[in-house]
Amino acid sequence: MNTSPKLSPTKYDLLVVAAVLALAVCLGARSFLDARKPPQQAGGNSVIISIDGEDVECTPLRDYSGQHVYTNNGYTLTVASADGWVDVTQSDCPTQDCKHSGAISRAGQSIVCLPARIVITLVGTNADYDVIVG
Repeated sequence: MNTSPKLSPTKYDLLVVAAVLALAVCLGARSFLDARKPPQQAGGNSVIISIDGEDVECTPLRDYSGQHVYTNNGYTLTVASADGWVDVTQSDCPTQDCKHSGAISRAGQSIVCLPARIVITLVGTNADYDVIVG
């Protein structure tokens, strides 16, 4: 009857175990440090207004309140903001798509007026999704 040979760890096995342990310690320390950071406060988003592809205004959402009027390419948009949302309330563009798109309140959302070439975008860290694939 043949018996299987005795297996003993080699120096490479010990190296792999040491690398896995070091990685586990590093990841554990990082999660511990991340857990100690203060949580993001609501309203951490910013409003970016782009006209003709250039950012002309970047304001924290909590400071961007009331009515704002933007004019470009012969069209005028009235943008209202309160309580963490932004909406186009009035526009004289022909299709009114910007007005009918509704209010935005989460990072990654935007309102676009193609005839006026004005884009209103919310950027920030408190989006409702974990990852964007694409």
